[in-house]
Amino acid sequence: MTDSAGEAGAERWFSTVRLRNVGGRGHGPASGDVALPRDFAARYGDGVNRGLCLGGGGLFFIAWQVAYLHTLASEGFDVSTADKIVGTSAGSLVATALVGGRLPRVYKGVSAFAKVSTVFPTLGSNASMHPSQQRALDIFWQSGDSDPATVRAIGHASLAARTSSSQNVRRTLGLIIGGGHWPSKALHITCVDAYTGERCVVTSESNIQVSKAIAASCAVPGLSSPQPIGDRRCLDGGVSGTGTHLDLLAGARRVLVLALSDGSELTEGMATQAPGAAQQELADLAASGTDVLMRSPEEFDIDELMLPASVPRALAMGARQASADVAEVSAFWD
Repeated sequence: MTDSAGEAGAERWFSTVRLRNVGGRGHGPASGDVALPRDFAARYGDGVNRGLCLGGGGLFFIAWQVAYLHTLASEGFDVSTADKIVGTSAGSLVATALVGGRLPRVYKGVSAFAKVSTVFPTLGSNASMHPSQQRALDIFWQSGDSDPATVRAIGHASLAARTSSSQNVRRTLGLIIGGGHWPSKALHITCVDAYTGERCVVTSESNIQVSKAIAASCAVPGLSSPQPIGDRRCLDGGVSGTGTHLDLLAGARRVLVLALSDGSELTEGMATQAPGAAQQELADLAASGTDVLMRSPEEFDIDELMLPASVPRALAMGARQASADVAEVSAFWD
């Protein structure tokens, strides 16, 4: 065999090995099925009678949602029976606790945390952040749109940031929600591929531990490292121009939305949210034929969403609003 023939044979062999490694059994595009484009025309909510959306909004909104839903339940109204539940960021944790029957435990835990919250003045304070973390956070916070290039820039900065181990986050979440098993087929958790910028939706069919899905959905750029979702590394579901992903419920008969706000107070784009985008999203959901009821905190300070010190106020506010809303929400749900 000549040298050229030997080289050609070797090249064919290496090419075969590469093809097998890329396309062979078990080596396909892992978790590619979790990528789902945002599209109201797709009517992802068709056939859903009752839908529930729990949006993002930091520690403050976790506390508000937990208090709101716990108070509704104490008044005899349970929304955990929704046919489809979409959780994003803060809402992913609350939604998992809700459908897993652990909302009372989480409520007690958050209430206890509130009593000692002043011990922890901030989460991810600038003083304790590495420059690479601050860069990723700044790029995210200053982004006024959700164009694919914008989302990818945020993701790439997050991948380059020096953050704590992702395992620590998942371990903590596992303790809060009681393990990694998926509690319900109704639960849908959103996140964003840090490299491609694609919106991802993780469900019980994704073969991903629910604690991993929550960790990804809550991975704020710069504050937390992108989390492994199959072969992807994913970020907070809010890094995509929406904190609610209402297109996933388009076509449902009725949907209860717990969102930080309707975006009416936003005059300049920030954190990939453009002015008017949230209001348009609500309008698009209604235009799909869905009856929509949205509830939000009476007030909030955008600069305090990640501060543990905001938790006591959020708990009191959520409980007070739920007591006032229970009749209307119950009538809408039934």
